[in-house]
Parts: sequence; structure tokens; C-alpha cells
Amino acid sequence: MLRLRRAATSSRDSQTPPVVVVGLRNPGRKYEGTRHNVGAEVVDILSERWEAPFKNAPSRVSAEVSSHPAEGRGVVLVKPFTFMNESGPVVVAALRYFKAEIGDLLVVHDDIDLAFARLRLHAGRGTGGHNGIKSIVGSTASREFWRLKVGVGRPPGRMDPADFVLRTFAKSERAEVDILVRDSADVVERFLVDSESAVEMASLRQAP
Repeated sequence: MLRLRRAATSSRDSQTPPVVVVGLRNPGRKYEGTRHNVGAEVVDILSERWEAPFKNAPSRVSAEVSSHPAEGRGVVLVKPFTFMNESGPVVVAALRYFKAEIGDLLVVHDDIDLAFARLRLHAGRGTGGHNGIKSIVGSTASREFWRLKVGVGRPPGRMDPADFVLRTFAKSERAEVDILVRDSADVVERFLVDSESAVEMASLRQAP
């Protein structure tokens, strides 16, 4: 299992690189609240908790970023401005700018193969057909990064998965999703302190 480096501050010039936490999304109001954007909802919660608002990154990084020395670690939250299937180049640019390595990366994203409202944290596995993860793997030429998968359920009947993830959560699901997003943020905070216990914490999250 990958182990994170310990980072003392969030500064780009720190001797130890920060942890880079990317919340995948499609940009724009049209996609707010959709299943595909749940990763961005998680980093939004972290930004609010830490009172570390997002701001535009340097021009070489097409994203919004938020920096915070959480738990004594340097942490950078990232929300790409690009669409999901173009996430990879943004992640590479962020890692380079903040002088972080692939093992310092945690990507938070939706997963249709995981039961609704379940969580899974792991590193170094396949893409699972997720276009954002495919793009990151292709751009970094590596699978050795951490992923927090947020279960959004399977599409009903014969619905195209691509259409399903672009839909908003049903009204009957939204209350549980709000709790799920907060629980996901809790897992990220635990991850910054102890990655192994965060893996267990995610696995114990029960679906409603």
C-alpha cells in the first residue's frame, strides 16, 4: 500500500511536497449536483471546514485551488476547470506546480460500480471505466495514486451510464448524499493523518 509523505506546510516552496486532493467534476452550473460532480462536492466541504476558499490557480494549472496546512500537512485542494475526460493534464500541471509526486495524489470521484452511498479508498488499481481516471492514468503514465470512490449507484434498466452520471440525484437520495459527502470529507481528513485507518474508515461506511 502506498504511504504518503508527511508535509509540514502548504507552501509551494516547502521541502516536503503537499498532498494534492482533486475533486473531479464537469465545470459549470449545468452540472452542479450531478452524480459525476460528487467528488467536487467533497472538496468543497473541506474548503468550508478549513475556511480556505478556492481561488484561480496560476495560468499553467486550469483549476481552482485551495491550500491549507491541515493536521500539520500541506494540502492543496483542486477542482479542474476542464471537463471530466480532460482531467489528466490539469492533474499533471498541479503536481508539477506544487512539486508533488504521484504518491501524494488523492482523487475523489463518483463510481457507478460501487453501491449507492458506499465508499472505497485504495491506490494503484484499474480505471474502472471512469473517464476522469482514464485521463489521469494516461497523462501521468501511472496508476500509483490514491482514489476515494463515492458510490452513486447503477443506472436503471438499459440507461446509458454516460447519461446517468450527468443526472442530478433524485430528491429521495439528496439527504443521504449530503451525509455521504460529509462522511467522504471525514475520510479525506483521516487520510491526511493515517492512510491505513482511512481505508478502513471508508470500507465501514454503510449504505442506507
